[in-house]
Amino acid sequence: MKVTREGIRDFENMLYLSEKSQATVEKYSAALHRLRAYLAGEELDKKRLLEYREALLQKNKARTVNVALSAINAYLEFTGQGDYRIRLLKIQRRAFTEEDRELGEEEYRRLLCAARARGSKRLHLVMLTLSGTGIRISELPFITVEAVRSGRAEIRLKGKTRMVLLPKELRRRLAEFCRASGIKSGYIFRTRSGRPVDRSNICHEMKRLCAQAGVEEGKVFPHNLRHLFARSYFAVEKNLPHLADVLGHSSIETTRIYVAVSAAAHERTLNRMRLII
Repeated sequence: MKVTREGIRDFENMLYLSEKSQATVEKYSAALHRLRAYLAGEELDKKRLLEYREALLQKNKARTVNVALSAINAYLEFTGQGDYRIRLLKIQRRAFTEEDRELGEEEYRRLLCAARARGSKRLHLVMLTLSGTGIRISELPFITVEAVRSGRAEIRLKGKTRMVLLPKELRRRLAEFCRASGIKSGYIFRTRSGRPVDRSNICHEMKRLCAQAGVEEGKVFPHNLRHLFARSYFAVEKNLPHLADVLGHSSIETTRIYVAVSAAAHERTLNRMRLII
């Protein structure tokens, strides 16, 4: 059996009907199109898949490879070829994160200042909302006028529901923005046609702040604001299970990734041990 454009479209439709997020659908679809290009019209079999896994490893990090493999395995199950499933790479949980991907609080403040200086009021509030609540960018449509009035937003995605509290100062600023923009109900962050803002547009707008803010582009994307929230929350209340509930994580192991210390902080701890004498 070959991987075809039509087969990938059918797979995308199945993911949509299974209520997968748009981000997941796009990510899995891209992974299948890359596999299709690699096969170049050849039949799909276990041997070629194992070769493809090795090819991916030559150019990508292990976590990136596993995302691609997860997409491929899901496609194999969908097409009745579950016997061809290939194992994901085993990755030991890291004790620290790399600074080149971690957005610091001072860098975050410089991004906010840059947004204000450019007159990007909506973008400024989007960043405040993501970092002040810890929600995902895909959950932004649940921040509505009604949610601001009640002080809490009910997030409903993938068959799960959780309640997110909106800080008092954030509510005040959002309400002020709604009054100034003539928004009386529904989505706060919307396009001119009234639809929710597109996640890719928010990401591009954030990237445009980098030069003015003096922040590396690799650190600036919406999900990093969720990580910033998690680290800041954990620094105040060192309760990992509670943080997992706040973030909506099914597994506490996912939450651990969010609060891992930086490599520099890890090195400072090693140095304080004074064992290298």
